[in-house]
Amino acid sequence: MYFRGWTTLIGDMGYALSRLEIDPDYSDSESSPVGDDNGSHQSSSQADVDPEVAQLTKLRSAPHDRLKRVLPRREELNVSPVKMLARREANYSGRGRFSSADQCHMLNKYLPVKGPSIVDQLTTRAYVSQFSNDGSLFVAAFQGSHIKVYNTEMGWKLHKNIVAESLRWTVTDTSLSPDKRFLIYSTMSPIVNIVNIGSAGTDSHANVTEVHEGLEFSADDEAGYSFGIFSVKFSNDGKELVAGSSDDSIYVYDIEANKLSLRIQAHTSDVNSVCFADEASNLIYSGSDDNLCKVWDRRCFRSKGKPVGILTGHLEGITFLDSRNDGRYFISNGKDQTIKLWDIRKMSSNRPRTPGFRNYEWDYRWMDYPLRARNIKHPSDQSVATYKGHSVLRTLIRCYFSPEFSTGQRYIYTGSHDSCVYVYDLVSGAWVARLVHHKSTVRDCSWHPYYPMLVSSSFDGDIAKWEFPGNGENAVPANNSRSRRQYFDL
Repeated sequence: MYFRGWTTLIGDMGYALSRLEIDPDYSDSESSPVGDDNGSHQSSSQADVDPEVAQLTKLRSAPHDRLKRVLPRREELNVSPVKMLARREANYSGRGRFSSADQCHMLNKYLPVKGPSIVDQLTTRAYVSQFSNDGSLFVAAFQGSHIKVYNTEMGWKLHKNIVAESLRWTVTDTSLSPDKRFLIYSTMSPIVNIVNIGSAGTDSHANVTEVHEGLEFSADDEAGYSFGIFSVKFSNDGKELVAGSSDDSIYVYDIEANKLSLRIQAHTSDVNSVCFADEASNLIYSGSDDNLCKVWDRRCFRSKGKPVGILTGHLEGITFLDSRNDGRYFISNGKDQTIKLWDIRKMSSNRPRTPGFRNYEWDYRWMDYPLRARNIKHPSDQSVATYKGHSVLRTLIRCYFSPEFSTGQRYIYTGSHDSCVYVYDLVSGAWVARLVHHKSTVRDCSWHPYYPMLVSSSFDGDIAKWEFPGNGENAVPANNSRSRRQYFDL
């Protein structure tokens, strides 16, 4: 079975490594991106990443110095897996085995760029795609009230077919509880619904075949007050939810007490994304259409009601945030067509006072980004790196760090309005892969936490699975035709 094969590979790093037995230098070159039939597209990302970030990434994904050594005082920059294996057998490192960084170096040669094969296809837009923390479940959410949960360890068998309740416009976000027993979903309403996905039946039609408990995020004294929730996440202990909303606020919901525990007027515009900084769940990051990222400490929410820091650099609104899960670094996707990498040690206590620098009118929901704005840099940019090349238009497109286990978080990947998935090298800023298949905007994508597999979801209704190597399924021919313009609000 495919999964068992890759589990063996990761654990033992055996010799049967696809084409490497035939071509030892295969995939050593990093000079050009893979998975793209159109070589004319070029990234203009900044490569001046902070030296500390570069060093941390190297420690997580570079091979042992002795495994790189050719002669005394001479090292290979890119060591082929065959040479790595031979030097491991000769015990060059003195450990008799590969470290986690050695394994990441090996598996970084195998980006999930082959395919794709189609997991599912609906006639409505796909908005969300997420693997569970252990990769055993995959969640796909669609505009037409459908949420599907697949068991990836049983041939992508449909585990739960959910029909959403309180649906307004679309399912905006989903989140699995840490124990994978429950799934929450949000829509453009102040109600977040929770579903028991561990129940026996496959079909879960809200309050018809199963109860979808509605968690009310509006206060008791706000009867009739309506807003939408763009982003919702379980805390790492599964006891609380944090959400970002269209009323410029961050909400914290206590699941055990079954009540809203906190609301903060966090920004001056829609809060499009929230996430926890690390496993402790004390620090929360938020990103908004006011162009700012903010850092919040839950331990002093009530006493101060203010962020512990503000990060400035985006020229337009922020669509998504993802934490490196170390309490220090996170990335943001912005409507200024960039991903930015942030170090919260560079945050300021107040928003920097900067003169107006935007002299154009633009709305990402139906307009292309102005050419004259593409090279503008924020005068008070506090980010440590910027990545360009993808397109953030029409919808809240998401970006992520690649998995720590298999890549050492060496890459950043994102959906794009041009129907592709982009993979950037975190240190150099160059894009190393551009996955071409979809016919419309790719809003979300998810990299398996352990296997070389990435799944993308698009407004064309396709849930597409990219792998390396293939698992015997027939790949779908790439479609490079340009989709006609469409207009969306989310």
